[in-house]
Amino acid sequence: MADSKTITFLAVGDINLNREKPESTYVHTASLLREADITFGQLEANLSDRPSPQVHAPSTCCVPSKNVSGLTYAGFDVISFAGNHTLDAGVEAMSDTINILRKNEMGVIGAGMNLEEARQPLILERKGMKIGFLAFNSVIPPGYAAGPDKAGCNPIRVSTFYEQVDGQPGTPPHIITLPNKEDVKRMEEDILSLKRQVDTVIVSMHWGIHFQPSVIAMYQREVGREAIDAGADLIIGTHAHILKGIEVYKGKVIFHSLCNFGMDAFLSKQVKTPHAQRLFKLYRYQPDPEYKTYPYPSDSRKSLLVKAQIAGGKITRVSYLPVWINKDSVPEPLKRGDKRSEEVYRYMEWLCQDQELNAKFAWDGDEVVIS
Repeated sequence: MADSKTITFLAVGDINLNREKPESTYVHTASLLREADITFGQLEANLSDRPSPQVHAPSTCCVPSKNVSGLTYAGFDVISFAGNHTLDAGVEAMSDTINILRKNEMGVIGAGMNLEEARQPLILERKGMKIGFLAFNSVIPPGYAAGPDKAGCNPIRVSTFYEQVDGQPGTPPHIITLPNKEDVKRMEEDILSLKRQVDTVIVSMHWGIHFQPSVIAMYQREVGREAIDAGADLIIGTHAHILKGIEVYKGKVIFHSLCNFGMDAFLSKQVKTPHAQRLFKLYRYQPDPEYKTYPYPSDSRKSLLVKAQIAGGKITRVSYLPVWINKDSVPEPLKRGDKRSEEVYRYMEWLCQDQELNAKFAWDGDEVVIS
């Protein structure tokens, strides 16, 4: 029975549905997602029937609008569209995506027809409490950032530098990533403003290094902590298509990446493109041919479903449910007794240890509580 004084919030990672029956993606998770008071996801593809191919987009992430039925079936309330595929199919397709989500009663954050729209928060009221949402993107192809009179995503731009730390030629450099100060200041202003209007602020960050296990970029730590200092109560990281570690800063939890939660891709087509071949070579992996619609590293089969409880306007408990992505690209929540559940748990421990993150985990039934 639902608690009349506690909000249950669920969050998942990257979503790109493209199948005959989109609802089938969430056959194992829809009942769980619909039971929550608020459910969040990150949309990776445009939902439009009029895509416009873009010269600068190596892969056009645009699927027929009918795929929105998978999101409505699962009961999503909040969708971040702040990502590196926002303008893959042109401004019209981006506009279609935002409109169709809203028509299906989902709030959209992180993208808009101009920067003012992309910055707009979403405020939901549940059980007498107000929860506010903002979304930002740091993985920004040229031209994808929104401007005063330009459509796009809500940006936190980042500059990259390389420092030689060993005098021997060819040795690995130290990679320095610095967030744009004006973008960070704007982020802080928006979080502070939202915090004055709501009880709890949840921030989505599309950021990080995709496909590569463990490694967290320098700027992520800085931006995440700046967001919490400004008033964010929970940070949900997406984009990497692989799990990353969890950080606790001033008692607030930062998820650096939730991996995927419904990513359809047609392997027979994708593996033949120059873009895909470059990624496979760069990140040193080859897709498993048995995973015909899921051309990701084997570690990308591990995923999370984040659960936060909010009472009295504060987040009182944060946990995750281990998830496994099967050969049909369908997420399966795992019971503690499942050996795959223990594999996800140990993997998350390793990710935190490797990056010297301070999150600690403890089982509580099928959930893993974060402290």
